[in-house]
Amino acid sequence: MKPFTYERAQSPAQAAAALATKTGAKFIAGGTNLLDLMKLQIEAPTHLIDVNGLALDRIEDTGDGGVRIGALVRNTDLASDARIRRDYGLLSRALVAGASGQLRNKATTAGNLLQRTRCPYFYDTNMPCNKRRPGSGCSAIDGYSRQLAVIGASEACIATHPSDMAVAMRALDASIETVKPDGATRSIPIAAFYREPGTTPHLETALAADELITAVTLPKPIGGTQIYRKVRDRASYAFALVSVAAVVLRDGSGRVALGGVAHKPWRLDEADAQLGQGAKAVTARLLADAKPTNDNSFKIRLAERTLGAVIAEARG
Repeated sequence: MKPFTYERAQSPAQAAAALATKTGAKFIAGGTNLLDLMKLQIEAPTHLIDVNGLALDRIEDTGDGGVRIGALVRNTDLASDARIRRDYGLLSRALVAGASGQLRNKATTAGNLLQRTRCPYFYDTNMPCNKRRPGSGCSAIDGYSRQLAVIGASEACIATHPSDMAVAMRALDASIETVKPDGATRSIPIAAFYREPGTTPHLETALAADELITAVTLPKPIGGTQIYRKVRDRASYAFALVSVAAVVLRDGSGRVALGGVAHKPWRLDEADAQLGQGAKAVTARLLADAKPTNDNSFKIRLAERTLGAVIAEARG
């Protein structure tokens, strides 16, 4: 790990200002991803801005019947919150499916959204990776790609996003609230939060260089039967090969988001509209533009079978 300086932020706007003015600065909260990357010298920030003291750790009701989740709410606290379990069970289930209990005790809501990919070539500093070093190439495209993206990728990157929580958030139509150094705020729909890899896969979100996530908001509960199912190589502490976040309503309509298949949680309104036609129709629409490799082509069939099991469970 390389030397770095450190400060404790005094306010959200001041934290954003420090990020904008100090070259090589990074926010740190739980540190469950960043510290690992620093130890491997994949990330080498010259300055860390500790945001843990910013009182962004509350879960509150909103005026429109939804809920506002502070950026620093720990995953364990979010998953166990009574209202989240009652009204947004999909989110609680997704959180429990992720990582280990120890990591969930430290990991934050904002940090979960901002996780870096677990592509093995991203973690191997001896191999070219456009996410790690822009313009160096993508080793995964001609390498071992079993865990990687089948859709939404580009010639520069076929990495997937690792978060379970983000997949549930996408199905629930979450929005991400941010603040800038001058105190200006904005709300970014999660559908627009993650960038397509294109030729710049190292630019992963719509955040500006001087923005801090302050909260995630969920709209009024949609109800229905909410299921999160994760298929992985082992029963615990493994990232998804395919995951399905589904909300199935009494009239047969609903929402479906997939994890483990793309650079972001993958959901299409046109696919949601096919839910009454069954898993095959939904998957065909969701993955119509898929470009799998020989190693990961099984994910398309796996997604269909997993969604089929979820729909069957939701309909009893």
